[in-house]
Amino acid sequence: MRKIILIVAFPFLHLQLPAQSLTQLEVGKVDAIVNLADNDAIKLVNGSWKYSDAKIVEVDFKSPGPDRKPTGKPIKTNDILPKAGAIDFDDSNWETIAANSLDKRRGTGKISFNWYRFSFTVPEKIGNTEIKNTTIFFEIVVDDYAEVWVNGKLNKAIGQKGNGVINGYNSRNRVMLTNHAMPGEKFTLAVLGINGPLSDIPDNFIWIRSATLDFYKNTPKAIAFKQLENTIERTNPALDEIISSDTKLEKLATGFSFTEGPVWSPDGYLLFSDPDQNIIYRYTQSGDVTVYRTKSGYTGTDINEYHQPGSNGLAFDKEGRLTICEHGNHRITRIEKNGVVTVLADNYQGKRLNSPNDLVYRSDGVLYFTDPPYGLPNAFNDKRKELSFSGVYCLINGELKLVSTDFKGPNGIALSPDEKYIYISNWDINDIKTTKLIMRYEVNTDGTLSNGKEFYNMNDDKSDLALDGIKVDNKGNVFSSGPDAIYVISPLGKLLGKIKTPEHVANMAWGDDAKSLYITASTGLYRLKLNTGGKLAALSK
Repeated sequence: MRKIILIVAFPFLHLQLPAQSLTQLEVGKVDAIVNLADNDAIKLVNGSWKYSDAKIVEVDFKSPGPDRKPTGKPIKTNDILPKAGAIDFDDSNWETIAANSLDKRRGTGKISFNWYRFSFTVPEKIGNTEIKNTTIFFEIVVDDYAEVWVNGKLNKAIGQKGNGVINGYNSRNRVMLTNHAMPGEKFTLAVLGINGPLSDIPDNFIWIRSATLDFYKNTPKAIAFKQLENTIERTNPALDEIISSDTKLEKLATGFSFTEGPVWSPDGYLLFSDPDQNIIYRYTQSGDVTVYRTKSGYTGTDINEYHQPGSNGLAFDKEGRLTICEHGNHRITRIEKNGVVTVLADNYQGKRLNSPNDLVYRSDGVLYFTDPPYGLPNAFNDKRKELSFSGVYCLINGELKLVSTDFKGPNGIALSPDEKYIYISNWDINDIKTTKLIMRYEVNTDGTLSNGKEFYNMNDDKSDLALDGIKVDNKGNVFSSGPDAIYVISPLGKLLGKIKTPEHVANMAWGDDAKSLYITASTGLYRLKLNTGGKLAALSK
């Protein structure tokens, strides 16, 4: 959680990142979204989907001649039919498919191709957003590859990755349709779906993971990077056993709107959220930052009302499935191995959750999460808020239990190494100067909590910044986002020192060999090497 103003398997690689390995990112606030997998949403743009299988056919061709062109002797080769990219292609006899059926498996499997065609008309408004003169992006993720034609043209260039041509395995294609949209303007999009990888053809079919139209009043820009220094304040000599005196904070990437929810994947990379941008990013040990999942927390047409519509906390369960706190969608979801989204929790006793913020798995699969209203446009006073309290919940054996209502702003949450205790931080924006507390509870077998006690109090700090994420190392030391630093606190509740960072810290995650603390702090991603370490996601065997 940030200060609020109410108004997408690698083997393990241990690499030292070069100092200038920071990457540039495209960022910008989306003002409206149309989810093209939603039957009602596509009505906003008078949209319709058409579908056809494609076939590999044998055709006549010529071998290379002296001019290196196909001017030699006659040969046979293969082609794909139909050629459905053309603007005037007649798809009237194609099957019309429902938007909410895009995730249906289609094609013939193995080496196969298919076509999706989508036609729409630019509207005057979407929600309260005027569409005239906006920039429109079409974004699609096809399992496994895609090529995108826009009004009969395929954008391609030597060395190009993405846009209209194949981007990567299950990666997004993102194509700018116009930067000067006019109501009534018509577009026809043709998407070639491709099953792959071709050298290791899978036993599956082609389907669309996601497809949206994104509208921007201001075109997204690339942002450059810079590196900063840090200071470690050592209050207690015991900190030397945790952080060596020569340890330096590394800045890995920057240019984000607000970084949150980091988690280390069992496949060997870091995922983290940007709730403002509605995106989950992936950071690899080679220093690459890429989009892992778009529309990570919300696809509603009123997205421009939100400051933080996207995902926040992320966690992997013992089967290696990503679990997501979705702010704008008021829910906790899990991404299955086949890409299907499972809703784990979206209401309590028939009333929608507020905006799930952070989460942690117990080793037996029990899930705990916090649910303040800070992901809603107007927080406590938002019209979408249905619950009268901010809860801490436990999902156990399919049952959602409310285990605490002690907090006005429950935020960070973490378990002790032995899982006997759970730590929860409080951030109440209505009383930020006197509620900077970490509470500790005993964890019961049935998921309930008991004997809550104040673990650490930061109320001496009177700034407008407060507590956020919490992590615990394998010695039981607590690392907490505080008003001015990461506070390192012993298991007995004694301050050992502070990790001063250039930006306010939102959350942390253990990664690499489990002795690296990855830090999400406002616009940047950081890393600190430690002597102790924490727990990584462990897969069941």
